[in-house]
Amino acid sequence: MTTSQSSTSSSSASVSRRNVLAGAAALAGAATVAGGALPAQAAERSGKGDGHGSHDGKAVVFRNVRPFGTGKSVDLVVVDGKISAGPAPRGAKVVEGRGRAVLPSLVDAHIHPDKTTWGGKWVTRKPAGGIADYVAQDVELFKAQDRSVAERAYGLMSHAVAHGTRAMRAHADVAPAYDLAGVEGLGIAREKLKRALDVQIVGFPQHGVIRTPGTKELLEEAARTGAVDFVGGIDPGGFDQAPVEQLDVLFAIADRHGVGLDIHLHDRGERGLAALRGIIDRTRTLGLTGKVTVSHVFCLPELDDRELGVFGEQMGELGISLTTVAPSADLVLPIAKLQEYGVHVGVGSDGIRDSWSPFGNADMFDRAHKMGWVTDVRLDDELTACFTAAADGGADVMGLAHADLSPGSPADFVLMKAECVPQVVVDAPARELVVHGGVIVARDGELVR
Repeated sequence: MTTSQSSTSSSSASVSRRNVLAGAAALAGAATVAGGALPAQAAERSGKGDGHGSHDGKAVVFRNVRPFGTGKSVDLVVVDGKISAGPAPRGAKVVEGRGRAVLPSLVDAHIHPDKTTWGGKWVTRKPAGGIADYVAQDVELFKAQDRSVAERAYGLMSHAVAHGTRAMRAHADVAPAYDLAGVEGLGIAREKLKRALDVQIVGFPQHGVIRTPGTKELLEEAARTGAVDFVGGIDPGGFDQAPVEQLDVLFAIADRHGVGLDIHLHDRGERGLAALRGIIDRTRTLGLTGKVTVSHVFCLPELDDRELGVFGEQMGELGISLTTVAPSADLVLPIAKLQEYGVHVGVGSDGIRDSWSPFGNADMFDRAHKMGWVTDVRLDDELTACFTAAADGGADVMGLAHADLSPGSPADFVLMKAECVPQVVVDAPARELVVHGGVIVARDGELVR
């Protein structure tokens, strides 16, 4: 859940999630779909819940489709869950594309499915004056639910799949108030969707690691038992008031149990930069290159190019990735500049219809649209960059191969009526078919069961 430094308000004023937040590359051309040699070894996918283990290995031809919505129609050949450069094998199944555009499915690099009320009755939210109020309301809402975490999360994650999400990194609250119910619920939902969605689970200490006794022990248990792929953190200085101790605890757990880290960092100014330095130093000292992500990182957009370069070089060297949920123009990470230093940046949905906000829909095509909207872009290459961040950026953060329709890439794509990528970002057209690992997993907005 997105958070920031605590703030105060009068008894008559409410603080929205957006206010709390504020208080705290161009797509690489049209892909080849015919001709050329298949790479000797296709990029392997990583992370638990790899849905590509469930395809039947049979060849499928998606006939008469237009890669990225441009150019002439082609036949897209899929063999063993990957895009093939060769002709369709004899006996291949044929799916008529009817001239539809085919685009890569997208990746949700930061979402909180355990908190959602998706699919349930309307929830009337109460005023909140800061993080403490939101956390208390999280617990109240959790106790009031008549559906389990697994049921609610499955409903939301299924909806995400049906709207073109191929993978997600899902955060689950870990605190004494919940024990490991959130983590366990996401594990059940992940298993049910393994044929359609790749999922990594983060144990997220929304209530703080140090300020809430018992939390670090639960994080340790979740990591030790393999229930999570990552342990999370939250504003070591601003919220937990333990800038050194929190990071020491989290990095020690990750190092002991071989899991990654994904730390929420909303603190701005020097407090945020100090936490980022601490993350960089510990990543280097413990040799955790490529295993650390920092989410939100509101302190970075404030920096000038020289200061950003100092952090960018270090993060790129250590494989520290970042995520943004594009909450406002001034808080979106400077993705293009960070990429110059080799820093991977993914895009996510954040919280969806929870105690923090009634908004959200887990539709990453809509999120790419919102990213373009809040940053006020208008040129085709700028709009395309929003799509690329939601496709390749999230895949890089999760360690997945790009689903770029090139030979050897995962056959994760959507079919829709569209002219080109910029138009897709603006209109977010209906996804008529969603394909994962070469298998149709959703049709006309509904999961194929």
